[in-house]
Amino acid sequence: MAIKYAEEYRDPAIARQLIRQIRERSKTPIRLMEVCGTHTMSIFRNGIRQVIPEHIALLSGPGCPVCVTSQWEIDAFVALSQIENVIVATFGDLLRVPGTDFSLQEQRAAGKDVRMVYSTFDALELAKKNPDRNVVFLGVGFETTAPTVAASIFSAQQAGIGNYFVYSAHKLVPPALFALLESEEVNIDGFILPGHVSTIIGVDAYRPVFEKYRVPSAVAGFEPVDILRGIDALVEQVESGEPRLENVYARAVNDEGNKKAMALLAQVFAICDADWRGIGTIPASGLSIRDEFATFDARKAFDLKVERTEEPKGCACGDILKGLVAPPGCPLYRKVCTPASPVGPCMVSSEGTCAAYYRYHGE
Repeated sequence: MAIKYAEEYRDPAIARQLIRQIRERSKTPIRLMEVCGTHTMSIFRNGIRQVIPEHIALLSGPGCPVCVTSQWEIDAFVALSQIENVIVATFGDLLRVPGTDFSLQEQRAAGKDVRMVYSTFDALELAKKNPDRNVVFLGVGFETTAPTVAASIFSAQQAGIGNYFVYSAHKLVPPALFALLESEEVNIDGFILPGHVSTIIGVDAYRPVFEKYRVPSAVAGFEPVDILRGIDALVEQVESGEPRLENVYARAVNDEGNKKAMALLAQVFAICDADWRGIGTIPASGLSIRDEFATFDARKAFDLKVERTEEPKGCACGDILKGLVAPPGCPLYRKVCTPASPVGPCMVSSEGTCAAYYRYHGE
């Protein structure tokens, strides 16, 4: 079913028609994974799990950037806040993620200068206004936000701002899909691919994954009709036995992506290995700051001695991010780990599976 006009993605009549179509088509039990935290929240908020057949399982994958940030990187962020004359600038979701000993929010309460910003250029402006202080922006995110971080570094170089730094903990989505499909414990019949990331990298970025594994895949947007179109496309692929890499979010995503954003990304960052919470080290899945911009690299500018610590004992965030268990399967869920007192990042982030489950799913 084609959507001809952008406003139709909110049309209840189209949503009802898609639900009927999914119910009529779907005969086979399948496990579909959404690889975007915004998808996770939208699925819960709009009750999509309740309107599709019970034999279609929707799994939440590693699509929340805060959630996949490793424990030792959180500890590194906390260590930065403890350095004299440093202002740590971060997006809000990171503040409450527990480190091994402290969270950034606890450090701020203890008098450390940790500030929430709404964009990378807010952090750059902080550096301009505080020339006698070092401002470190915590670069956590996927290909969606990484170009804006690259732009801030490039702008700082052009303007000669020497007190602005970035700690890059960015992650890349396609390598994570490879890692999931390589894992023997992960069982996935189809991917609902992320909309925001895909506007930057384009559909073609997923082609190597699809060509190797032939897993049904659909890039989808975030409104209820968008997500239902993605599910419908995947159901059709599974039932027909004809897997495809499909784009049902054509109003925002094309094959090639945003070439200017990708060029800026490549100019400032180099691809490197990265640690993912619950998954481990994934080759070529992270972004490090290139040598040409090394003076803005917080990893090189500050003497951070942080051990690679383990994740909190009993926390199932790692298994949840791989779609192996739902939040109620975690022994800490609702007992020790709640939004008011989170143990792991999946309960902290606005895009975290546990937070969404807690808010919308009841018990």
